[in-house]
Amino acid sequence: MQVAYRFRLYPSKTAQEKLRFHIELCRWLYNRLLEELNRAREGKRKLTQKGTQALIVRLKEEKLELKEVHSKVLQMVNYQLWSNIKALAQLKKNGKKVGRLRFKGKGWFKTLNYNQSGFKLQGRKLTLSKIGEIPIKLHRRIEGKIKGVIIKRERSGKWYAIFQVEDEPKPLPKTNKAVGIDVGLKHFLTDSEGRKVENPKFYQRALERIKVIQHWLSKKKKGSKNREKQRIKLAKVYEKLTNQRNDFLHKLSRFYVNNYDVICVEELQIQNMVRYHNLAGRILDASWGKFLQMLAYKAERAGKQVLKVNPRGTSKGGSSPLDRDYNASLNILKRGLSGLGRPLEPAEVEPLLVEIPASFIVEAGSPLR
Repeated sequence: MQVAYRFRLYPSKTAQEKLRFHIELCRWLYNRLLEELNRAREGKRKLTQKGTQALIVRLKEEKLELKEVHSKVLQMVNYQLWSNIKALAQLKKNGKKVGRLRFKGKGWFKTLNYNQSGFKLQGRKLTLSKIGEIPIKLHRRIEGKIKGVIIKRERSGKWYAIFQVEDEPKPLPKTNKAVGIDVGLKHFLTDSEGRKVENPKFYQRALERIKVIQHWLSKKKKGSKNREKQRIKLAKVYEKLTNQRNDFLHKLSRFYVNNYDVICVEELQIQNMVRYHNLAGRILDASWGKFLQMLAYKAERAGKQVLKVNPRGTSKGGSSPLDRDYNASLNILKRGLSGLGRPLEPAEVEPLLVEIPASFIVEAGSPLR
């Protein structure tokens, strides 16, 4: 199975200039290939993915600087273009209203994709073809065969290497336990064993600082150095927000995968909920979708099961003394296990509900134990 490892890079000023130059060339290539596709469409000519791939050789003579970029990186630009085209076609097939693919403006292209070759990881140095050595902070061991690396520049100006790794599943010991999870807004989740995990509300807590920085950003002259400094300051706040949220979700999902063989959750249509719900902002801040995604891939790697059940009516039924969210988690567990043909063991009528602060999960190495 495919897994990803993300590490911070510390390129020198010279290396940063090369990286930015290569990214800008990739942006030019993406737009140029898209332009050729549009021309072919207007002339009622068929241009395939192999056709645009072959065009790269000719474009290297038109723009000699392209020869300074590793060939695999240029090929992956073409792959990205066609992936976007296929994604739009699928949306249209699903009944969505879509327009044509847009050209990439300055600043919108942020990655270099080294697929299979063009890179070498040795010790604490990552060597990239035609760029050179870059110090890397390896905070964990990479397990499996590295198939490629994506170099990404965040809006904050920080650089990261994302390694795409092919690894074998690593089953965890069986616990012979199952759990039902009900996600919510007041509490991030309530499970069928009586835990109620506080919603950390990372975005709401950072909102005041974001508003202040945005206010001062709007006062700065466009194109000025002061505006760029303020923009980076805002990007760093959002980056910290993302890191805090991911850390919380990783630790929480890891706990459930480590301690349960079967994890039952609701099959939520989050996009629809956000579109019509007056609490859309709070739903997005909660990041239920990312949490369920983390549960799924970690469970697959560990030989565990995540079962999605129909969410309709999960809050109904049960004993009147039961907490509403706890009752929903029991119903979710019951539906999940019934699909496996396994009975649900009777639960206590009045469970001891345990409130767990979000800060405890973020700070703890092994949360909820």
